[in-house]
Amino acid sequence: MAREIDWTDAEEIGILLQEKYPEIEPYSVRFTDLHKYVTELPGFVGDPEKSNEGILEAIQAAWNEEWEDAK
Repeated sequence: MAREIDWTDAEEIGILLQEKYPEIEPYSVRFTDLHKYVTELPGFVGDPEKSNEGILEAIQAAWNEEWEDAK
């Protein structure tokens, strides 16, 4: 079973998003889509209403770092 993750686990979420969507350039993703991607991750237990722009920016930056490393 996947480890439980919440909005504060930006690095872990970035890794999981890179594994699930390796073809997507993270900074091309709208926050509405990013929110959906995160809430659909296995093990995500966060309250969908508890995200905000700062949290999504941190997740997007962590995902982009993973994406850059994978190039």
